[in-house]
Amino acid sequence: QVQLVESGGGLVQAGGSLRLSCAASGRTFSSYVMGWFRQAPGKEREFVAAIRLSGGGLYYADSVKGRFTISDNAKNTVYLQMNSLKPEDTAVYYCAAGRIIAYDARGYEYWGQGTQVTVSS
Repeated sequence: QVQLVESGGGLVQAGGSLRLSCAASGRTFSSYVMGWFRQAPGKEREFVAAIRLSGGGLYYADSVKGRFTISDNAKNTVYLQMNSLKPEDTAVYYCAAGRIIAYDARGYEYWGQGTQVTVSS
């Protein structure tokens, strides 16, 4: 049974930092792409960042470039380091796994349950 479990969300002031983690289990993910998406109330789920676990390839939304960093530990755990957070970063953040790089949520097969990130002004 495939599971993606996110952790690390919380409440932070604007300008602060958080690090999200996503632990994947239940199959071999070495050839997969792991992505982070977010969804704010009343808005569609949007792409944040993705990483190809086989090596190389980091992808970011323009809105987070230079502030967020995606990485992995080569043991099926993916991180999203979020710095210089803004109130508009407030959303539920989801981890996802898929076979190709996709900027659309429909491109991913597996999803975590989400973790809330709230940035106060």
